[in-house]
Parts: sequence; structure tokens; C-alpha cells
Amino acid sequence: MREHLMAVDVGTGSARAGVFDLAGRQLARCVVPISVHRPLHNHMEQDSEEIWDAVCSASRAALDEAGIAGGTVAAIGFDATCSLVVRTSDGAPLSVSTTDKRNHDTILWMDHRAIAETSECNGFDDPLLERFGGRLSVEMQLPKLLWLKRHKPETWAKAGLIFDLCDYLTWRGTGIDRRSHSPLASKWGYAPQPPGARPNEFYARIGLADLIEKAGLPETSHPIHVPVGSLSPTAAEALGLSSECLVAPALVDAYAGAVALFGTDLTHERLPGSRAALIAGTSSCIVMLSDEPISGPGCWGGFRDAALPGLWLTEAGQSASGAFLDHILKDHPAGGTPTKDRHRDILDRISVRLAEEGPDFGMPISVLPDFHGTRSPLSDPLLTGTIAGLDLDRSLDGLLRLYWRSCVALACSIRNIIDHLPSKAGNLQNLFLAGGLADHPLLSQLYADATGRVMHVPDGCDAVLLGSALHAGVCAGVLATTEAGGTAMRFPLRAVQPDPARQKALARDHALLLAMMRHRDELAALR
Repeated sequence: MREHLMAVDVGTGSARAGVFDLAGRQLARCVVPISVHRPLHNHMEQDSEEIWDAVCSASRAALDEAGIAGGTVAAIGFDATCSLVVRTSDGAPLSVSTTDKRNHDTILWMDHRAIAETSECNGFDDPLLERFGGRLSVEMQLPKLLWLKRHKPETWAKAGLIFDLCDYLTWRGTGIDRRSHSPLASKWGYAPQPPGARPNEFYARIGLADLIEKAGLPETSHPIHVPVGSLSPTAAEALGLSSECLVAPALVDAYAGAVALFGTDLTHERLPGSRAALIAGTSSCIVMLSDEPISGPGCWGGFRDAALPGLWLTEAGQSASGAFLDHILKDHPAGGTPTKDRHRDILDRISVRLAEEGPDFGMPISVLPDFHGTRSPLSDPLLTGTIAGLDLDRSLDGLLRLYWRSCVALACSIRNIIDHLPSKAGNLQNLFLAGGLADHPLLSQLYADATGRVMHVPDGCDAVLLGSALHAGVCAGVLATTEAGGTAMRFPLRAVQPDPARQKALARDHALLLAMMRHRDELAALR
């Protein structure tokens, strides 16, 4: 009997696999690390074969942990970061690297090599740009592809298949090339309503008239409610599953989190302004779903059916959040390797210090956290961060103070993004918080206090994985409808209310953040 679902989430530094039953219980979750190569500043590359091997290892380990046979898994859902995988027409990897290493065939989503090409793409007066807040992001695929064509002509000449990473995973799983509407609409410029039409004219305007041939792009996007196909025998064996297992169209990773957090709560009113998902990982994404499209400066969207059928998705967020905290740990003498356990240990120690010293712990350090540019409310990859108030303290206590003030700045930055959302988005009162360290009580309380919103935190469940599992189950027909599946797979949420006493201190910190933004502009004007 096929009574289980598999979900695979590929993030920046790891592949995660989860096994769920049809009641939404997470039976297992396994994580396998993947490498990031940085041959030059702002160049970040991966090996898609290593990624696929990590996916397969995580899948088999999850099955073992759950104690179930692979033949009981009815469907699998893949989600991933919006990285770019480059292959020949017969599927061989092609180098995207200045090192010419053939296995470095994937440009990581947060790679910023294509800043000049991004500026050129944004120099055109084209209605397509309106769906991206008036500007394409350097994190999107089109600027990266233009860079590849110019700087790696030998790779471009041989290219025949270029995938969004999540589509690469379904291709590896099935051997069938069907590109999902979720990444094509939100990162490749396809029309926002499925089946989204390919933007041929815009591609030609920016110098990518041959992209259709080089990437193997379809004329229209594949709708998210229609399965891609079944696992190929080779992939099924590698994953530990059956070749009868159906494969759902891929999702952007943050959108999979929105599927879980919204899809299991469809009994509530879907009013714009009532709620949003905050998916906090290497970057942070605010994802809104609504009955009508919402767009505006610093927002990507709206895209219909990019996560849940019939709903429009709009996204805003930070370019680096978890990545910034990783940087703090790696750069500080008392930091160490930025594992999840190390982050938790630091947060636990900070909790003790806050109880002893109160909300002024870490002062006078103030942080402007834009160390990898910004997405919202202003899309600018060239903006930089600032740390003020540092002394020569290299101790663990000095690290705790810097780390905490960085967390405060990130939370205040989320408030600033929410404050600048389009008026049509309304005034968000509830945020569903998931991903990364979101379940740590210190951070969930911080985000509630900084934003003044109620945080709803999944209890004992990886929401991104559950979202992909729910999506796969509905797509495969194992769950009758999104509403029925969402009801069946609903999981407990812990509500975190803003603390009025802490909000007063964080209002000061928000004012500090805004002052640092103004000072950054003043310094830039003097250069």
C-alpha cells in the first residue's frame, strides 16, 4: 500500500529528505551536506552530480530512519534554491567556472558575478520588469545566463540543457524534461499565469535570442498540479524508491514552505494583508499568497499557481540572513564552524546573558546587515553592510554581543521590509515562521517583538519538506484536493506574541537601523 510521501529540499549547503505519512506526521528527516566553491569574490559554484548524490543519500537514509520500504512511497516532491545548472543537450555537465573545472556546472543562487549584466537588463523599458519590482535581481537566471554567454563562450557553444536547480532534480528523477511554472514564472520571466508563455521578445532584447536552443526551454511552463512522470528505474534505485513513484513538478524552496504554512490553514480567510510566510534560511523570504496579484518596488510577483493553485504569490526579502550569521561565526576568533548546533549553542548562551543584562546586551554595537546587497525594499546588489561600536574584544563574550546585535538588525530589517510593502498587501498581522533556526525560541520571540506581529512557528515539523510532500500528494492524487490534503496534514503551530516591554527597546534598534541607512547614503554621496 502506498501510504507515504517523500520530500527533498536542496538548500545552499545541504540536501534534506523527509518521509511523511498521509496524516502529515514527519517520520524521518535526514541531511547531507553539499559543497560551495568560491574561486573568486562573488563567484559561488556547485557540482550538480554532488547535489544529486546527496539527494539520493538523504532519501535512502530517511527511508532507513523511518523504517519503511521504498515501495510504500506514492509520490516525491522536489524543491530547491534557484541555482542554475548547465549541461550539454545529451546531459553532460559543462563548466560555469573561471577555473574551467567541468564538475563546477552550477551557479549558486547567491552568486553575484553578473552585476553588470543585471544593470544592462534593467536598462530596458519593458513591462516584464514590472513583475520584479521594476528591476531584475542579480540572483535571477537571466543576468547569469548573459554573463555565461559573454564570459564562457566555449560552454555556451556546447550548451543544450540549462535548468533551474529544482527542474534539474525532476529531470534527474524521471529523465523527462518538463519545466515547472514555479521557477519559470518567478525567475525566468515567463508569463505569470500558467501555462506561462516564454518571453521570447525580452530574451532577444537583452541579447539572449538563442537561449531557447541553449537551455532547451519549453514554449510554456508546466502547471504545478500535473505530475512530471514516474521515477526512472535508475533514479528509483538510487533514491531507494519504486519506479511507480510519481514525481511532482518542482517548487522554489521558499514557496514549498508557503505551501505547508498556507495549505494546511485554508479554512482561514485568504485576505491580502492578513498573513504571510517568513522563510528564514541562508536568505530570508517573505511570501504572500492572495486572490489577486500584488506587485510593487522591492517585490517579485505576482505569480499565479507558483505555490498553491488559484492563488497569486508575491515575494520580498533579505539577500543574506543565515549567510550573514555564518559569516560572523567564521570571521570571529571565538566563532568556529557555523554548524546548526554551533548557532544553537550561541543562541542559548545569549539567552542567559539577556536574562542577566536585559535588552541592552550587546550595546553599543549597531549593525546594518546588508553584507550581500539587498532585495527589499530596494533591490540593489551593490549595497553593503556596516558594524558600528566595535572594540578590540576577541573573546567569546565579544562574539555573543556581536552575534546578538546582528540578529536584532536582521529582525529590524524584516520590519522595514514589511513597512514598505505595497499598500495592496495591507497590514500583515500574522507571520508563519519557518526554516533555518526559526524554531529557536529566542529568534521567534525576537521577530515577534521587532515586527509587532504574531509569529506562528511549526512544532516538530520541517515546514518546507512538509510543503513539498503535501504538494506531491495532491499532484499524484493520493490526497484528493489541496483543501483535503491540507486538513489531513495539518501540524501544530506555536503562537509567539510580541512582548510590549521588549518592543520598546526594539523600536530604538529600528531607529538605529534607519539612521545607519541614512548615513550610508550620506557617505556614498561624498565618494
